[in-house]
Parts: sequence; C-alpha cells; structure tokens
Amino acid sequence: MDKIEVYHASSVIVEKPLCGVGRQNLDFGPGFYMTNMYDQATMWALRRAGKMHTRAIVNIYILERKKLFRVANTLIFRRYNRDWLNFVVACRKGIPVWREYDYIEGGVADDRVIDTVDLYINKLIPERVALNRLRYVHPNNQICLLNQELLDRHLTYVDFTVAKKL
Repeated sequence: MDKIEVYHASSVIVEKPLCGVGRQNLDFGPGFYMTNMYDQATMWALRRAGKMHTRAIVNIYILERKKLFRVANTLIFRRYNRDWLNFVVACRKGIPVWREYDYIEGGVADDRVIDTVDLYINKLIPERVALNRLRYVHPNNQICLLNQELLDRHLTYVDFTVAKKL
C-alpha cells in the first residue's frame, strides 16, 4: 500500500506530531505512536480520557508508507516471537535498541500480554514459557515513528474524531 490511514489516540488534537515527547520506556522507544486499527485507537483514547477526565480524541492521518520505506530504516514484527519479546523488554528497561530505526511496527504489549512480559522481565518465567503464552495471542498493531524529519515529511494530519464507546 502506498498510503494508509493511521490513528493516534490522545486527549488532545495533534495536528503537528512530535517524536519523543511522551514516556521514554515504551514498547518501541520514545517515538510517535499510531495504529492502523481504528477500534484499537478508540479503546486507547477512551482509556486515556478516563484516567485524565478529558475528551477521548482519535487523530487521523495519512502515512505515505511506500515513500517512507524507501528512505527509513524499518523494523516490522509480524507476530509475537522471541525477537519481539526481547526488543520490547530491552526498550521497557531503558536499553536504546530502538536507536538504529526510524520506523518500528508490531504487536502491542497490552493487557493481554503485559503480565507475561513483566514475568519474563522479572525472571519469574523463562523465555520458552513466555513465548508459549504469547503464541496464541493475535497481535494488534502499533506503529512508532522515531525520526522527526521523516514524520514531518510522510505523515499528514487529516482530521480527528471524539471517540465514543464501542
């Protein structure tokens, strides 16, 4: 696909996204996070709004994916596996394994998988047990842009919606 519609969950309208503004030790590093799944963005926005007692905003963008991939150093995890697990664990521990990438995409360490990741980080279960638990979980999607210049060039703000319960 040349261009895809992507969504960013927030409590505010984000017309000019910035890399590295949010929390540092996230799944794929300190970038600008989006998803190509509207329902997932809606759930994230509603969760954030509930915690902050604000509106739930889903920002809508067009990502020029094909053009971006020509110039970006990309990493895509197509499923939960050893590489994904070790990458997420490193990022959550503050190890900057994300630094060599401009674009990272893959599953989210959400409520369905975070307990397994935490048990593995704390060495309470071995890698094989963690991977076995993750094997049956269908990944959702997150896209992390870590390069501000590429974000400015290849991501275009379209609109926003106020999220409603699904």
